[in-house]
Amino acid sequence: MLAQFVASAFAVLWLLLPAYIANAVATLPRGRGPPMDFGRLWSDGRRVLGASKTWSGFLFAGFFGMPFCLLEAWLILIAPPNLQLVPTLAPTVLAAVPLAALLTFGAMSGDALGSFLKRRLGRESGTRTLLIDQLPFVLVPIAIGFALYPALFASVFFHWEAVLWLLVFTLGLHVAFNWIGFKVGLKKVPW
Repeated sequence: MLAQFVASAFAVLWLLLPAYIANAVATLPRGRGPPMDFGRLWSDGRRVLGASKTWSGFLFAGFFGMPFCLLEAWLILIAPPNLQLVPTLAPTVLAAVPLAALLTFGAMSGDALGSFLKRRLGRESGTRTLLIDQLPFVLVPIAIGFALYPALFASVFFHWEAVLWLLVFTLGLHVAFNWIGFKVGLKKVPW
């Protein structure tokens, strides 16, 4: 029981680490570049996504996170079988490239979806909105992953422990990274 609980923690963190990294570094371009919604308004008169979602952040974060996934794919391929505590992401590093793109750009798409939902709820950019701020960036790549890589994602997430770890890691790391980003001046608010 304890072994399954610990193994599930490693598997969830291993698979989602590129998404967490991408989400954490999206603010590094500091809002430079055009907004993803190009300033357009939705039918409700509000911005589609808001000024804080830029193409520079989306692309920088996606491409920045991909090498971490490829490094993970390589590390598990060279690890001795008795040390392989996490799932193999792909049969080769090159075969892991689509998964890396799915995890990182999926995270950025989920983050944009969260902003879209916040704007529809009348919430301004930077306003704290529990769960919408934290979950879409992991739920979108997980949902797409189940469709495109069902064996991998089912092996990781079809356990109650995985759902618990998903919430613990996502909520905990989101708070930690946002606080750090605020303290070093990369974010205007600590959430």
